[in-house]
Amino acid sequence: MSLSIQRVGLDEVGILSAMAKQTFYDTFTGTCTEEDMHNFLNKYFSIEALREEIKMEDDFCYIARVNDIPAGYLRFKEDYSGLPLMKKWKALELKRIYILKEFQGKGVAQALIDFFHDYANKHQYEVVWLGVWEHNYRAQKFYAKYGFENSGHTHDFPIGNTPQTDIWMWKFLK
Repeated sequence: MSLSIQRVGLDEVGILSAMAKQTFYDTFTGTCTEEDMHNFLNKYFSIEALREEIKMEDDFCYIARVNDIPAGYLRFKEDYSGLPLMKKWKALELKRIYILKEFQGKGVAQALIDFFHDYANKHQYEVVWLGVWEHNYRAQKFYAKYGFENSGHTHDFPIGNTPQTDIWMWKFLK
């Protein structure tokens, strides 16, 4: 199996949009109404929305490919707006990491999280952090395996009119 990770280019936004919609739907289907889900997907994972993210120089989005087939992606950014407390440190937020179902359990998520950690260490971040849905125990267990801990802080992450809560997890690097 050949695994590669490359930064998403503007010419790949369609691929990213399709993967982002599919992975988010697969992860959160049944947790909100179908109308809320489809409105959320069209708002945040449309080609236009993702193109705007990718255009930002300080917004990093990478696709993992297995044998040249898109398998998952991650997005990270130095962004303190979700939890201003993080301004105490040089902090890097993992905004998204999703793997297509057929590639789960094949090392893709591990490769992406290692890539994220390598970037954070290389750029001398003090802490990395992320939000994870309070009922996504599989993801929480995965992050804990990589040293993330529950920070004790939460934030609202509604999908349309469906209220949901994310847990902020963090990992101090220094």
